[in-house]
Amino acid sequence: MTNHRRQFIDFALKGQALAFGDFTTKAGRKSPYFFNTGRFDSGASVGELGRFYAMTLIAAEREQGLRYDMLFGPAYKGITLAAATAMALAAIPAVEGGRDVGFAYNRKEAKTHGDTGLLVGARLAGRVVIVDDVLTDGASKRESVDLIRAAGAEPVAVLIAMDRMERKDDSGSRRSAVQTFEAEYGIPVLTIADLNDLMAWFESDGAATYALHADAVAAYRERYGADVAGGGA
Repeated sequence: MTNHRRQFIDFALKGQALAFGDFTTKAGRKSPYFFNTGRFDSGASVGELGRFYAMTLIAAEREQGLRYDMLFGPAYKGITLAAATAMALAAIPAVEGGRDVGFAYNRKEAKTHGDTGLLVGARLAGRVVIVDDVLTDGASKRESVDLIRAAGAEPVAVLIAMDRMERKDDSGSRRSAVQTFEAEYGIPVLTIADLNDLMAWFESDGAATYALHADAVAAYRERYGADVAGGGA
């Protein structure tokens, strides 16, 4: 686990975006941990979150050769995340990989007056990175891919904060939601951190304080975990 990923887990815990306890996931599973970017609800925390997104994107550009021209944030959480990432990229010196890029987002319903249409912000063009919080069933990302392609642009990656790396459902498939999306669209999913990083964090930084939670998360992974990692940066 890189320092960047370890720092993100510390940051998420401090902001209570990552919490341990008894939770029910969207899939109806009882989970010993929960991740929610909605808990980053101040200017400082959203600014710091944007920096983590930006640094993950810069790492993918340097290490994987990712090329992109702009960002797209699916409504609703993705709107704030795309804006925060764009601002963070602009604040990072060019020699460190920062640059000024445009961003756009969609409305859930098209306006019929004034600034009409579903899309807001920079014109969708070139190579686009979709920025969101997590990928659960992939519905909003699929909609985003369709919107971007319909505008004549090319979606080249999805950037999310946390990958739970668990099977999408109980249908028998061993793929995670991230793996399913990547296989369907051929578009990589980049993550600031994932379940492997969380388990590595338990073994080092969180060993003493979170031992009981580490056992519960390990048991959850054993029951619901996908066969192999899905995504990463």
